[in-house]
Amino acid sequence: MSQLKIYNTLARDKQEFVPLVAGKVGMYVCGMTVYDYCHIGHARMMMAFDVIYRWLKASGYDVTYVRNVTDIDDKIIKRAVENGETISQLVARFEKLMDEDTTALGILAPTVVPHATEYVPQMLAIIELLEQNGLAYASADGDVNYAVRGFTGYGKLSGKSLDDLRAGERVDVNTGKRDPLDFVLWKASKESEPVEVKWPSKWGSGRPGWHIECSAMSCATLGKHFDIHGGGADLQFPHHENEIAQSEGAFGEPMANFWMHNGFVRVDNEKMSKSLGNFFTIRDVLKKYDAEVIRFFILRAHYRSPLNYSDAHLDDAKLALTRLYTALDGVDLGAGDIAVDWEEAHAIRFREAMDDDFNTPIAMAALFDLATEVNKSQSPQMARQFKALAAVVGLLERSPHEFLQGSGAQSPEAIQQMIAARIVAKKARNFAESDKIRADLLAAGIILEDKPDGTTNWRRA
Repeated sequence: MSQLKIYNTLARDKQEFVPLVAGKVGMYVCGMTVYDYCHIGHARMMMAFDVIYRWLKASGYDVTYVRNVTDIDDKIIKRAVENGETISQLVARFEKLMDEDTTALGILAPTVVPHATEYVPQMLAIIELLEQNGLAYASADGDVNYAVRGFTGYGKLSGKSLDDLRAGERVDVNTGKRDPLDFVLWKASKESEPVEVKWPSKWGSGRPGWHIECSAMSCATLGKHFDIHGGGADLQFPHHENEIAQSEGAFGEPMANFWMHNGFVRVDNEKMSKSLGNFFTIRDVLKKYDAEVIRFFILRAHYRSPLNYSDAHLDDAKLALTRLYTALDGVDLGAGDIAVDWEEAHAIRFREAMDDDFNTPIAMAALFDLATEVNKSQSPQMARQFKALAAVVGLLERSPHEFLQGSGAQSPEAIQQMIAARIVAKKARNFAESDKIRADLLAAGIILEDKPDGTTNWRRA
């Protein structure tokens, strides 16, 4: 049996994964700041760790998967004030929309979903520890800042040295800071801010900085030292670097053994982001493409590599996924639960790929080879193996009929009526009418599958 290896950003290498507690895994992933619709870049992050979560469970681990919700943040406050609504109203609305998007994409719910506002006391406790350890100080403007140069390991995750981090490139110059590199742990309240973003503390009324939120939530849910910490590549610096400085500066022990980062989604060779205005919301893409097509599109790329977004790539993903479903179409899978035979050759290849830092492109290649074999043999046993193996990563969980005939402008009932009319025309040797119906259906994206005994099936293009 292959041994799971994970690329550890901290070590800059693939390492054999050994959990802190045998048979158990604690994984924390930085989740969404809920003030707007999720875009495909967010889907890529959540999908990457969904597959990691699924594979860890398939490998026999008892996984505690924590993905937080940031429900207090400058952007949230700004948007709520602009909308004339409360913070809680804004957050509840967009968290519900996020959950609808992730459910549509087949992304499993995490084990624990902590909200930042629920953990303010834990944040204050960590800040107090940092102050006691000489790593936090209150400034004249009421903020409490982290003294970056006091933490000797700063930069170990990102590979950045303090000398390289020049003032003004990373932070606004703030006269309240002893060093421009220092970052805020606790923000003093402003009179103009809503009451619901003000908490009492020994340093006065205020609210937490972004970085301290994740240090507190991960510690509270998984402990001071846990197995895996993940997120998008954009969080490696400064967010994750600052989390390490906070947690390790407070507790004096490693925060996480493995740090994992998924690659960006790119559009025209630029990172997809709201700031660049080149993003596509999950909702908008779902209006055009089946959710499983989007899932398959994301899984075809390795989670650490860039993912190039375009309609052409999604169209190609649709054709490829159609090939997989077509292999199952018409094969009787029988009754009962379907389980993977991990001793079978394709499953061995699949496992070896997934154990090699979750290499989904190679795993997908094993699925396509198995699909080819099912197409040739029409073997129910191989079809069951194929369907079970694909389900490990959340694919092929519908019936072929449901996917291939999917949703479209024309209802299945209307299509069947046209097929029946075509059969009547052919029996009457009215081939012109028969061909016209076929052409009309094809123009509407409906492909008929003619066999010697007649038109027995159809699918959407």
